[in-house]
Amino acid sequence: MLLAKRAQLLKPSPILMLAAKANELKAAGHDVISLTIGEPDWATYDSIKEAGIKAIKDNLTKYTPPNGIPELRKAVAEQISTDLGVKYEAADITVSTGAKFVLFSALQTIVDPGDEVILIAPFWASYSEMVMMAEGVPHIVKCGADSNFKITPDQLRKALNPKTKAILFNSPSNPTGMVYTRDEMKALAQVLKDHPRVIIISDDIYNRLMFKGDEIAPHILHVAPELKDRVIVLNGASKSYAMTGWRIGWAAAHRDIVNAMSSYQSQSVSCAVGASQYAALSALKSCEPDVKNTRNLLQQRFDFISSELKKIPGIIVHEPQGAFYVWMDVSKYLGKSCDGAKLATTGEMAKALLEKEKVAVVPGAEFGLEGYFRLSFALPNEKAKIAAERMGKFFASLR
Repeated sequence: MLLAKRAQLLKPSPILMLAAKANELKAAGHDVISLTIGEPDWATYDSIKEAGIKAIKDNLTKYTPPNGIPELRKAVAEQISTDLGVKYEAADITVSTGAKFVLFSALQTIVDPGDEVILIAPFWASYSEMVMMAEGVPHIVKCGADSNFKITPDQLRKALNPKTKAILFNSPSNPTGMVYTRDEMKALAQVLKDHPRVIIISDDIYNRLMFKGDEIAPHILHVAPELKDRVIVLNGASKSYAMTGWRIGWAAAHRDIVNAMSSYQSQSVSCAVGASQYAALSALKSCEPDVKNTRNLLQQRFDFISSELKKIPGIIVHEPQGAFYVWMDVSKYLGKSCDGAKLATTGEMAKALLEKEKVAVVPGAEFGLEGYFRLSFALPNEKAKIAAERMGKFFASLR
């Protein structure tokens, strides 16, 4: 075998695979509506694009420091300090090629072989693969509708053990859009205070895309600032600022961790694209009004797609508090048949839905919890309506 063991075990991103399949069908002439990929359908804000163009014209196109340009690290530190009420300086920040790689870098930096990382299912599909690529062990805690898909203090207490190295939080959540309240965070922090060796990784990539409440999602550092040295705060420009392709993400953490992550980045990707960093700097400095407009747009879009999906008998739409995903319970239809073929899993169901009605969704099993679909509602209402009608037709056809 030519491949290393880690490569043999590696699975491609199921979300990107589903998106690619949808694009293949589109290229073949089919009218496909893809609700798979977590990407804003609106353009990068104009001021950001102008800053990127200016950086290129000013010849800011050379290598940058592995941890990011000083101006951006300073702006990130100021934003996080304001958002979380805990002081960070530029030296506490590292910037690299997207929040996904920053998380990968963090796990490579802190996880030793055999270390356990607690993942709260449903979780973003790449989390478990990243942990295993760091030779760690995903310790998956399944959280159902009874707890709004969030871990409880009792579940956390039971999951913690001498092998636990870290726990990974994501609030608002991908895939559910659920948000931990301050009281919930406070209760979890009380448990974590008894385990001083456990690192808390907070994936905050959707924290500015909140509905009907705070502009910033509640955070564990809001209620337990004394945990700062044990918390790795992850964020980036992709979601809030519609900069997915610009590939800029960052982390704030204890300087020992940040310095190690920066060294890892220097030996792998070298640095993030300079023009993208200057564009992200513009985003942090000038785009809060744009983000506010985006929040209003997303709330309107959820209200619309939710009303359409609720017309389908037997499904349950769980209302998100942030991000841009619908977490939809389709468990009533598991075991039914499509054209004589039994649909025993949501994976089989999603495949049949794409083939018959040309609607692409992500099955819940990819997020660690069977019985659900994740739908992105980052698309115009007219497309959402057609997608919901097609899904209604598909479910009605099952026997």
